[in-house]
Parts: sequence; structure tokens; C-alpha cells
Amino acid sequence: MCGRFTFYTPPDTLILQYFPEGMEVEGSFEPSYNIPPGVGTPMIRMTMNGTLLMAHSLWGFRPVWAEGKKAPSPINARAESIATSRYFRDAFAHHRCLIPANGWYEWKQTGNGKAPYYISPADNTRDPTLFFAGLWTPKEGDDTTACAIITEPASENLKHIHDRQPVVLDPACLRDWLSPQLTHRNAIRAATRRLTPDHLSAHVVSNEVNNPRHDAPELIRKV
Repeated sequence: MCGRFTFYTPPDTLILQYFPEGMEVEGSFEPSYNIPPGVGTPMIRMTMNGTLLMAHSLWGFRPVWAEGKKAPSPINARAESIATSRYFRDAFAHHRCLIPANGWYEWKQTGNGKAPYYISPADNTRDPTLFFAGLWTPKEGDDTTACAIITEPASENLKHIHDRQPVVLDPACLRDWLSPQLTHRNAIRAATRRLTPDHLSAHVVSNEVNNPRHDAPELIRKV
């Protein structure tokens, strides 16, 4: 799963390295080293006119038809069922997005409780940013959106920490993932490429990350 992550790449740097064709940026994005569920998180989607837009989105997905009901607001969506799930299938076909991140936290169950790990690019100088596959939905009555991160079974090099992980996309397929022309699940899955697992590394970090009010660069340091 993914329940906490970081994002501190300046939007201008993100555009220069990954989106040279340009991208609109709505709002400001301060560095964050401990983004929790239920807050505004950076999200990239394609607009109706075909341009890319980076804006804040509430991390907690609830489709418009579920507004006002006692419906959940999941932060994650399982890759195995999103194409058929009533909750996610429309977003999977028409409202896919990217959640940019520099890494994410995961907790490993040990004999002494849960130990937090930070998972990030193995080479931060070459590819400092990760892109989680996500889904977004409009929020009823305003211009904001809500989103969820898609998860899948963890790769061999990460499953000793947790049995699931975000779907991390290869930068080469970002525009294909966002393309409104791809709506059938077979076409979407054929165009989707995962980042090679050995491009990720993990290390233990301080228990300070357990408190979402803690937000500082020290949280991602190896202990």
C-alpha cells in the first residue's frame, strides 16, 4: 500500500526534466517530506484541451455518485480490480493521473513493532522523481478533485518490507498513461510500463515519520 510519501522537486525542475512539451501549474507546491492521506497532494492530469495540468487534489477518492452517502474515501486502489470495480472503473477508463513523488514510506512488521522504511530512486541524481499511477474524480459542487494511488503486489526487492507497493511508472509511458484516447483496459495495460524494480532502494528511517505533523528533510535520512 502507500499511506505516506514525499514530494520536494520544484515544479519548474519537474517540467524541464520530464515534461519539456510544457505543463500548466495551478497553485504552489512547497517541499513536503511527510504527505498524509486526507490532504491536498500534487496531481498531474490531462485537461479537456489536451494540455497537462499539475494541481492539488484531495488524497482520498470518492466518485461524485457516492457524495453525500456513507461511502469510503480510499487512498489506494488495487490494480487487480480497478477495471471492473464500480468505484474505480470509470476513472480507470477516463480519469487517470500521475502522483509525483520523491519516495514513499512503508512499515515493516518486526518483533519490536513496525519499523518505517523510506523507498526512493536508487540514483537520485539521474531520476530524482517517481510517478505513481493514480485515478482522479471531480468533487461535487466545486472545481476541486480527489484522487487515489494505484497499488499492486510488491516486487521481489521490496516484499520483505510490505506485500504491496504503488504502481511506479516508467517515465517513458507517462503521456500514454494520461492519454484520453486509451479507454479500454487492454489498451491501457499494454501502454503501461513499470519502472524497473532495481531502480528503487529502501532504508530504515526514524520513527519520527510516524507522526504526520513532522515534516522535515531529516525524516528521509537512513538510521
